[in-house]
Amino acid sequence: MEYDGTDYHGFQIQPGTPTIQGALEAALTEITQGCDEGALRRVSGAGRTDAGVHAVGQIIHFDSLWSRSTAELQRAVNALLPLDIAVRDLAVAPDGFHSRFSASRRQYVYSILNREQRSPLRERFTYRVSSEIDIAEMNKAASYAIGTHDFAAFGQPPSGSITIRTLYRADWTREGDEVKFVVVANAYLRRMVRRLVGTLLWVGQGIVSSTEFEDILLKGNIGCSAPAVPACGLCLAKVNY
Repeated sequence: MEYDGTDYHGFQIQPGTPTIQGALEAALTEITQGCDEGALRRVSGAGRTDAGVHAVGQIIHFDSLWSRSTAELQRAVNALLPLDIAVRDLAVAPDGFHSRFSASRRQYVYSILNREQRSPLRERFTYRVSSEIDIAEMNKAASYAIGTHDFAAFGQPPSGSITIRTLYRADWTREGDEVKFVVVANAYLRRMVRRLVGTLLWVGQGIVSSTEFEDILLKGNIGCSAPAVPACGLCLAKVNY
């Protein structure tokens, strides 16, 4: 799946508000109501992206008695979906596959527009930071987060109380006036990436040092980390199985 999440209240369905899951289920129900006897086919996603978060590599799965080709189903679904949501590929999944629970790693990318002037063509997909930021120091700090840690300082668990996660990659790159943070983990806490980015920006702006960032991680106090940066810069890029 690929979508521009700007006008949606996240992936997960919510009564009375536009969501990615809601749009998908509405389209699938209309298309498959004959073969599925009108039953609602629940869509499950690999990542429950928050309101305003985008995706180019979201993976979903659903059950259906559809008997025609997957290419026909893909064309039909895309014809009914809004222009800011698209099914990029569709195939029959192996038995036992689950888009969320079968996933081993998820990659997110956070994009920053690092300049004073706004860019109307990029505002929906980047967070604009006008001050200078030190990428080298941000990478030094980010390296402390790689590995298995308690990330309670950066988010809350979607369910239960376990806040331990494993990060396989966390690094910054710059290309012109765009700065990107790529993070790969087995799973995430609520708003974990956005709080990580916000706190790493503190490092890049000289508000805290890379050593102080490590202290924030180790203390596990969410009150010590930076507020979550805006959702517009975040994109679910890839899911591994």
